[in-house]
Amino acid sequence: MTTKDPRTPGLARLAALVADETRAACLLALLDGRAWTAGELARHAGVAASTLSEHLGKLVAGGLLTEERQGRHRYVRLAGVQVAQLVEDLAARVAPDAAERPRTLRQSSAGSAMARGRTCYDHLAGRLGIAVTDAFASRGLLVQDTGFALTEAGLRWFDTAGIALDRRGRRPLARACLDWTERRPHLAGAAGAALCRHALGAGWCVRIGSGRAVKVTGAGARALSELLGIGAEALR
Repeated sequence: MTTKDPRTPGLARLAALVADETRAACLLALLDGRAWTAGELARHAGVAASTLSEHLGKLVAGGLLTEERQGRHRYVRLAGVQVAQLVEDLAARVAPDAAERPRTLRQSSAGSAMARGRTCYDHLAGRLGIAVTDAFASRGLLVQDTGFALTEAGLRWFDTAGIALDRRGRRPLARACLDWTERRPHLAGAAGAALCRHALGAGWCVRIGSGRAVKVTGAGARALSELLGIGAEALR
């Protein structure tokens, strides 16, 4: 007679929550790290507001989303870094040829922009994220022997660059996150979040539209070249 792992029911409930296209669309949209209204998510998922409300209720009850109300608006966001990591890890395991092909020029352009550079919850991803990760590694700021870890030089780099890095939190300073377009790990963790936050705040990157895609500005290209030696060709 075997004893069932006590985590089995919880895992089954979690899998059931994600195993719905409307809820999956909401989770992927919320990987931009921002709060969305129920109406915005309904339009994004292509469903009626009443249908979306039911799905959001399940995601909130399941601990994947948190919600807050401001006036008549209901805002939701991912419940935290661990949820974002789960969603991104699952999405990264979807084979490229299993994804729906772009049907229009607009869809194709949006896909190209996402592949070029985007936010992955609170850190940089796409070719931009990989370029940053490679630059950190080549300069001895990051080691990848058994997972990602900042070196002493890497810690000093943040200080020299004037980028605030939380070294006292429970979150790991550096973590590998599998990039679903590049099929390689990019820098996540507190260091990845600090760099992304600074890049957006300092105008190194700007968001494209209302989604996750970002593009590097002229000031950002100069800063990334001076601080990490990243050439313009890597940012295209």
